[in-house]
Amino acid sequence: MGLSDLFSAADVILDASPTNKAGLFELLATEAAERTGLSRPEILGALEAREKLGSTALGKGAALPHAELRPAETPVVLFVRLRRPIDFDARDEEPVDLVFLVLWPAAIRKGLLPVMSEICRALREPQALRRLRRAATPEDIVQLVHGAAAPDAGRGGAPEET
Repeated sequence: MGLSDLFSAADVILDASPTNKAGLFELLATEAAERTGLSRPEILGALEAREKLGSTALGKGAALPHAELRPAETPVVLFVRLRRPIDFDARDEEPVDLVFLVLWPAAIRKGLLPVMSEICRALREPQALRRLRRAATPEDIVQLVHGAAAPDAGRGGAPEET
């Protein structure tokens, strides 16, 4: 099970307006609860507990909050583009405006790292980040992410935008 199996336009939220990390986590927990049937407080607690271990900011304005949940039965991947960047305690001190959430069932750990690796691959190129910030629709986001996350992305793939 890879990112392309888990991530669709229904998993994209554009122009969200939380003003801080706590507000973002509330939004993520609410959205994930609706998709999983798990409780919002349980998801929020898992996200906060993981973040206490260290910031999940990746740098360059992107973050990848994630958690394993015991009662979860299926993985959840969400993408949120924020209207205004927020402080996320990033090492590079850049505020975050692109956020991927990954919630994974603790019982099936096997696919978590490959999916997170695909997301990181999609976020590593500055031009991919620019395209995510400019994308007009959830479908555009999904197309960009799936293309950039592919194992051969960046090696003779799509031509660069000018």
